[in-house]
This record gives sequence, structure tokens and C-alpha cells, in this order.
Amino acid sequence: MTDEQIVYLNGEFMPLAEARVPVLDRGFIFGDGVYEVAPVYGRVPFRWTQHHARLVRNLGKLRIDDPMDAAGWRGLVDALVARHPWDDQFVYVQVTRGVAKRDHAFPKGVRPTVFAMSSPLPPIPAEQIELGVATITLPDERWLHCDIKSISLLGNVLARQAAVDAGAAECVMFRDGWLTEGSSSNVWVVRDGRVLAPPRDNLILEGIRYGLLEALCAAEGVPFEVRPIARDEVTSADELMLSSATKEVLPITRLDGRPVGAGVPGPVYRRLHAAYQRAKAASTAEAAGRAAR
Repeated sequence: MTDEQIVYLNGEFMPLAEARVPVLDRGFIFGDGVYEVAPVYGRVPFRWTQHHARLVRNLGKLRIDDPMDAAGWRGLVDALVARHPWDDQFVYVQVTRGVAKRDHAFPKGVRPTVFAMSSPLPPIPAEQIELGVATITLPDERWLHCDIKSISLLGNVLARQAAVDAGAAECVMFRDGWLTEGSSSNVWVVRDGRVLAPPRDNLILEGIRYGLLEALCAAEGVPFEVRPIARDEVTSADELMLSSATKEVLPITRLDGRPVGAGVPGPVYRRLHAAYQRAKAASTAEAAGRAAR
């Protein structure tokens, strides 16, 4: 275990400063690849089974050969976590189609490039939990395959920078007047005690927290509905929330400079935030129990 950041690249572990990828890697030339980000709490990957399943689905959508089986991927994640001193981490995995002569068509007989690293996962700032975060609205101008966790993220980058330029933590995007998501998070609407979620289609990335929030709502007795959500339902919501692997679940308390609901984190958010923390603790305790046996 070392304080130096160790990464994995094509079968080898090495210091981050030594990792090199050829310039003709299709990830560099075309953004031709997928990635996955999984949080680690108490040195235990959280919902890794779901993260791995999404990685496999996305590789299949891009017709990139899966370079490892399930045990290989889990072993890689565990090895990265073990090489670093942080109890809470987030693991980033990226697979590109590989290195080939520049041509738009898929090359044949090319080995995928596999890169993975782990970084410290900072705690969510207490002020964001207690006061919420500000967001802005933007038109969703990205491509029509947002369900693929592609490394081609220019549209997301531009949207996130627009939020940063406005002094906001995130953006809330709309396509043709309907809610999609944020630049790097799912967005949730609360109206009359009911959590509303945009449909799982090609216009959003189905975050791993999407399934988790649905399960937490069921456990907490909070009604959960998946359907198209119009812009005016968002701007007049009782509560808004966002979720991602590194943000967990956060309340949105300002939208375009105006308060959301009462302008403070609402009761549904507080219930789901507490339930999320219990789910994290249960995952870590379960893993500790297996290790003890």
C-alpha cells in the first residue's frame, strides 16, 4: 500500500506518472470507448455488480470485446483499492477499442486498451447536505445515445462548464421541453410527496443510483413514478434532487437563481439521504461479515 497513485494499464500496475497510451489509440483519436466510475466505502466497492453489468452492456453497444470476465474485473478493482491507503475511494475504469490506423470504420484484430485508477473519495460537504446546491437550466444539445457511458463527453463538458461559469454546482437539462438529466448526474423531481424520474431511454444515462433510489423509495414507502417530466413540473417542484456515484444524493435548493420549494432541503430528500447512508453502512458490514467467515 502506498500514498503514490498506482494505476492499471493493459495488464500492468504502475505509477500514474509512468502510464502512457499511443496517440493512435481510438480513445484519443475518436473518443471510441466507454468508462465506469464506482464508489468504494470502507474499502468495499458499492454496488459493483450493477456497475459491472452496465460496463458490459455498454461494451456490447459499441461492439468492443469485453477484455475480462466478471471475476477478472472484480479482481482488478480489489487490487487497485488494496494498493492505496484511503478507506473511501472511487475507481475509474476505461476501455477503448484499441490502437489502430486512423479510420472511422472498426479495425479488425485489435486488442482493447484497458485503463483503471483509484482516487480518494472526499466526503460530501456538510453544507451541501444541509443547505443544498444551486443549479441552472440548459437545453440538452448532446447526441441521441446518452444511455451509453461513452468517453465522448464534449457535450457534458460544455454543459458542466456553463454551470461552473454561472456559479452553480450542476445543470438541469431539457430536450424539447422535457427533463433529461444533469451534465454528470441524474435529476429527480418531488411533487406532492412523490418522486418522479425521467424514463430510462436513450436520452439519459441510467445511473446506478437510479435503481438504488427506486429501491430506497420502495423501502421508505415513498411513491416513485417513471414518466416524461415537463419543464414546468421541474420549475414548480416541491423538491429537486441529483444523484451520482461521487455526489451520492444531494438536494437542489436553487434553480436559475430562484428557490426550489421552500429553498431548503425537503423532507423526501432527508428520508432518502438517511436511507442511502444506511445502505452504504449495510454494504460495508456485509462485506466485513463475509471476510470474517
